[in-house]
Amino acid sequence: MRKGREMNKSDLISEVHKILGDDTAKATVERVLNALLEAIRESVGRKEAVQLVGFGTFSVVARAPRTGVNPRTKAKIRIPGKLVVKFKPGAELSRAV
Repeated sequence: MRKGREMNKSDLISEVHKILGDDTAKATVERVLNALLEAIRESVGRKEAVQLVGFGTFSVVARAPRTGVNPRTKAKIRIPGKLVVKFKPGAELSRAV
């Protein structure tokens, strides 16, 4: 399988601008993308799931504490539990891959 190139934020803005056409300013596309990301960030920060039907769901899950090993000293260490963001792709996104 060939590895594709990564798309950064400005590439994404350019792609969306290309899809919408020249009647939408690139600066408007950037503001909308920033607002979307901020809304997702705030919702996840409140531990609320964000479901985008066909795309996927962002949610917060608790990672349990676990025991790890320091690779340098081989000593066992305790890794505390924490909350992490999880993304579960939707059916349409999974089919696209």
